Amino acid sequence: MKSEFVIDCEELSEDDRARLQSALKGVAEGDVPLLFEVVFLSPDEIKTVNARERGVDCVTDVLSFPAMDGIKGQALLADGHPDCWDGEGRLYVGDIAVCRRRAEEQAKEYGHSLEREINYLIVHGVLHCLGYDHMTEPEKAEMRAREEEIMARMNLIRE
Repeated sequence: MKSEFVIDCEELSEDDRARLQSALKGVAEGDVPLLFEVVFLSPDEIKTVNARERGVDCVTDVLSFPAMDGIKGQALLADGHPDCWDGEGRLYVGDIAVCRRRAEEQAKEYGHSLEREINYLIVHGVLHCLGYDHMTEPEKAEMRAREEEIMARMNLIRE
């Protein structure tokens, strides 16, 4: 009962979305496709959203906005979340905002490709929407392991 993932993002090519969706398959269980909407924001835009939504007045790399609470490790079933249906047979799980300029800076800083950094930030956002976090060391270790597993499926491992 591994759910299909649908990444709705106008700025990613169809091939890039398909590769990401394939790598995410099996990360969550469910009986319907799981929908994530991804947008790219300028530094000013993401700073504004970060200040408004989190009270943090600075540019960040990625923000996640889960549509459901308390879902980590739970099967996402069609009848369990009627308020999150998108009208096309998919369960809306959340929004992810990525700052491309910050991703470019981080790719240079970490010495890897922009492709890797953007995919990593989207994966990170998806996991947050699925209830993962990194506030404690055990949570951080679990989330990082999931991120690296997904990134390896795309052959985008750390260099």
